[in-house]
Amino acid sequence: MAKFVAAARKFVRDEEGAAIVEYGLLVCLIALGTIAALTLLGGNLSSMFSGVAGTVAAQPTTGH
Repeated sequence: MAKFVAAARKFVRDEEGAAIVEYGLLVCLIALGTIAALTLLGGNLSSMFSGVAGTVAAQPTTGH
């Protein structure tokens, strides 16, 4: 029984698990923010890149 109590106390004092959970939450929040930003700005980004691609395609090539 003493081993169980010692293991339980060690588990309660161990903060490594809490740090892992915090990092997981941070990664989750960053991913959600990125997805939200891309969803909101997706149409604008698509038209911007299409415009850039059209401009690049219209440029004359050199014979190098």
